[in-house]
Amino acid sequence: MANDDAAVLAAVGPRLRALRTRRGITLTALAATTGISLSTLSRLESGHRRPTLELLLPLARAYQVPLDDLVGAPPVGDPRVRLKPHARSGATIVPLTPYAGGGGLQAFKMLIPTTRSDPDLRSHAGSEWLYVLSGRLRLVLGEREVLLGEREAAQFDTSTPHWFGSTGAVPAEVLSVHVSPAAG
Repeated sequence: MANDDAAVLAAVGPRLRALRTRRGITLTALAATTGISLSTLSRLESGHRRPTLELLLPLARAYQVPLDDLVGAPPVGDPRVRLKPHARSGATIVPLTPYAGGGGLQAFKMLIPTTRSDPDLRSHAGSEWLYVLSGRLRLVLGEREVLLGEREAAQFDTSTPHWFGSTGAVPAEVLSVHVSPAAG
């Protein structure tokens, strides 16, 4: 058991460095964000400083990840996803998978209000799959517009400028699966 704990603790530093590097954050910027000194962060990442809760909590907040992600905690056997809804662009977003960070698959349930009806096209790397649970969804892909009803799905390359929202009649409830390319 003690060897397992030592191995988990030894992996924290490299995990922290990889996360910071993947996100393109400098040690100086991270120190300013967390209030942890530059030398402490450097020693923590190199394994010369033992991770403590007082150091890991501000890092988890800065990276917006669960503490378990920083320490690589072993699974506890409970497969339930802890749903933590948040609002973005007028929609209620419920993550159904953990944050993918540097790439991977993420699933969301979204409730899109009738007030989200003015297109604001965006593009980014990856692909998206949408499934309408209830209501109607207005999907704009470049110059093209598609209306999706209940039990209809769409899939598209997110490098195409896109936007989706309500048709304005009733809120749309949607399942979304986004796949990002791995950071490299």
